[in-house]
Amino acid sequence: MPDEVATEDDRQLLARAQDGDMSAFEALVESHQDKVYGLALRMTRSEADAAEITQDTFLSAYQHLKDFRGDAAFGSWVHRIAANHALMRLRHRRVTQAAEAELQGPEFTPRGTLADYPVSDWSRDAEEKALDAELGHAIRQAADRLPEGYREVFLLKDVDGLSYEQIAEVTGDSIPAIKSRLHRARLALREAIDAFYNRDNRGP
Repeated sequence: MPDEVATEDDRQLLARAQDGDMSAFEALVESHQDKVYGLALRMTRSEADAAEITQDTFLSAYQHLKDFRGDAAFGSWVHRIAANHALMRLRHRRVTQAAEAELQGPEFTPRGTLADYPVSDWSRDAEEKALDAELGHAIRQAADRLPEGYREVFLLKDVDGLSYEQIAEVTGDSIPAIKSRLHRARLALREAIDAFYNRDNRGP
């Protein structure tokens, strides 16, 4: 019952906010900012990032307020906006970390010799790297062919590293349904990988 009352209050506040009543929008922000912040904090595990995502979420909501038709509850709408901002922040963080890791080249002693031999084999030839690139392309193509719901779950779990609970909060789906879609998505990608490695064994 309290949720129904809150939703009805949200509808009234939303209608007023869409008519330009700033106090009504501020009331919506006050009602939902804690949940938005909590979602962002769970996804990013950073209080600073969560605070910025919360601000960006309500700024985006305000900018697109007149476009919101009420197909879903206001709370669900801002949760999805927050999840998208959090995912963008996580992807940016991973790209930045990867770039920083690449810049960390081998260290040399004052005599010009390698301080530590790299754990990985730096002698891999261009043919092996090209094979990796082809495999990555094949996996991306297979992921693109997945139905939207399957692709979304695969990206959230296996690419962005979210937990099942976090994915459930973002998508609104049950954890069993998410696990089922993820299993089928992984099977489809495994078939694509098997097909890639078996391609040379097939006839022309």
